[in-house]
Amino acid sequence: MKIYKYGDNVDTDVIIPARYLNAPDEKSLASHCMEDIDAAFAGTVEPGDIIIAGANFGCGSSREHAPLSIKASGVKCVIAASFARIFYRNAINIGFPIMECPQAATEIQAGDQIMVNFATGQITDETTGKQYQAAPFPAFISGIIDNGGLLKSLKARGVAK
Repeated sequence: MKIYKYGDNVDTDVIIPARYLNAPDEKSLASHCMEDIDAAFAGTVEPGDIIIAGANFGCGSSREHAPLSIKASGVKCVIAASFARIFYRNAINIGFPIMECPQAATEIQAGDQIMVNFATGQITDETTGKQYQAAPFPAFISGIIDNGGLLKSLKARGVAK
């Protein structure tokens, strides 16, 4: 598991540049994820890796492609000091877990090994031994994430076809 660390105001245009928004599938989106801020990301990211970022992660346009490209790249979650509200909603809608924890976002460094417990909101930096507390998701949001997104959650509950 690797940590990718970014600063404040990482906008959706650098998460997935607009020139790739017509990509034919999620895998194609993932192949261009973060390339305008971190050219090596798509070639080095592996399933289970984690992004740590500063304040206002996912600001900019309301495209759902941004969290989708991160999820499709195999990233386990994003931990940030704060998220742009539309990014937050889009991440939940596609079943991608994100956690707000300013102290963890500041103190966890690239190279650290961390464990995340989504049920409790606890983030443990195994490298330093420090523990951080993010707010856990309410049960209904956990259900959306566990089912892979809002539409899949509604289908599982028999509300949508």
